[in-house]
Amino acid sequence: MSDGVLNLAPRVQLSAIGELRWRLFVNALRSTRGKLELLSQIVIGIGFASGGIAGATSLGFGAAMMFSAGRPDLLALLFWFVFLFWQVFPIMATAFSSNPDAADLLRFPLSYRSYFLVRLAYGSVDPATAMGTLWSLGILVGVGVEKPALLPWTLLVMVAFVAFNLVFMQMIFVWVERWLAQRRSREIMGVLFILLLLCFQLTGPLLAHFGKRARPDMKRYLEILAPVQRVLPPGLAGDAIAEAAYPHRMVSFSSFALLCGFVLVVGYTLHVRLLAQYRGENLSEVAATVKSVDRSLRLGWKLPGLPAPVAAVFEKEVRYLLRSGPTLLTLIMPVFVLVLIRLGAMNAAQKSGLPFAHVPDLPFPAAAGYTLLMLTNLVCNCFGGDAAGIQFFFASPVSFREIVLAKNLTHSCILAFEVVVTWMGIALLYGPPSFAITIATLAGLLFAAPLNFAVGNLLSLYSPKKIDYSSFRHTRPSQVSVLISLGVQLFIIGLGVLVFWIGRLYGNYWITTLIFLLLSAISLTAYRVILHRVEALALERQETLVAELCRA
Repeated sequence: MSDGVLNLAPRVQLSAIGELRWRLFVNALRSTRGKLELLSQIVIGIGFASGGIAGATSLGFGAAMMFSAGRPDLLALLFWFVFLFWQVFPIMATAFSSNPDAADLLRFPLSYRSYFLVRLAYGSVDPATAMGTLWSLGILVGVGVEKPALLPWTLLVMVAFVAFNLVFMQMIFVWVERWLAQRRSREIMGVLFILLLLCFQLTGPLLAHFGKRARPDMKRYLEILAPVQRVLPPGLAGDAIAEAAYPHRMVSFSSFALLCGFVLVVGYTLHVRLLAQYRGENLSEVAATVKSVDRSLRLGWKLPGLPAPVAAVFEKEVRYLLRSGPTLLTLIMPVFVLVLIRLGAMNAAQKSGLPFAHVPDLPFPAAAGYTLLMLTNLVCNCFGGDAAGIQFFFASPVSFREIVLAKNLTHSCILAFEVVVTWMGIALLYGPPSFAITIATLAGLLFAAPLNFAVGNLLSLYSPKKIDYSSFRHTRPSQVSVLISLGVQLFIIGLGVLVFWIGRLYGNYWITTLIFLLLSAISLTAYRVILHRVEALALERQETLVAELCRA
């Protein structure tokens, strides 16, 4: 590594990285896919901008109302809302994030200071950071409108609060990636993460359920939690502004100093992890010594009625998915959402007399549609998990038609298993769906699934993207695939609602079944046509597939 390169000012190195990113962006626009990616980013950006502006307006109005009502101490609620969104949203919406991996820059002679700044720069363009910053700006404007004298101090507190969230988000991700780098810790973290998400989703229904009861000790719990949250960053930010309004300058300054202390501690924790990465830490799962080697031949699965190549690819797909914590989390969500709705929205609908509560035949079709929706990321990027292994597909004496058929068969088996489990969950929570509704729903899936697979096969060939099934941050398909598949899902859901409405209008869901069977004939024909074209399309797109999936 050249000392001359490392001695360059960080400004020069960052400028070079910025120019590199710009050239990659401009060069990508020469292809049709690059132009579509830009269009999808614009559409998604407009959506995030709308959410950011709407949230900033609401939070700004809320901050102004708190000051006008003489309750600036409630500002901490707004800061907690921004903090929770900032940290949770990047995990829940990875499909809409397209930040590059800054660790790839370690192959070049980059100084540590520049690498640290690049990591922060990549984090600053994350959608959660953009929206969180806009929302913080909305709180700043709201406080400034009611208390113009507090504007400079509020701006200083906001800068520290934004810096904390940015550094904290990066720190969480780099340490989680460290823990997920080895299989044993990955399994433990995956289970804990799934349990955490499920518990978080149950918070609302449980609070609504127990909040209706008389809880004389609730006030005591709140008295304990209030001082605890005041010593955490969101509470400190709210306290620093609220105490300055009274004015209690020393208390306000001490809260701000503690907030800055949190920024330094979290920044140092991030520095420890990034420095280990920079120095070339290798987190290998290979044992240092191998005591014995099992050289026994392990035969693959033999599935009745399927050719050996199809069975082999089917086995590979199943083994890949069973080792993926994010995928398993996705697959259990439909059943969990049923429980969530049963505890929350359904109880509220029944007590309020809404029409939704008097539609006992609705849960199974809705759950089946949601189950199909959960497979979108797998279906529209079915070669993403193969990565560099795509080269073996081209080198093997197996047609791409068989490979794609095996992948679609895997997704069909997952869908069938999910539908069976969902039916059992609905029978337990809501009562067994009627036979007519069950058949109509299965007929709807017979129409929707082949159409999804047909579109997904095309997207997998025309817009592939390398993914890592073991990572929560690297399981997203391309944004073009996300938008197109979202449009297809909206079309299928809209058509499905219309067909079920027709059956309900005439009081005979066998009409719904008949319509879906006619539509399924069309979707199956389209799927068969595209499946026969897969071989030619794969050879035509061979260079693009290999270049995209084999990139480091």
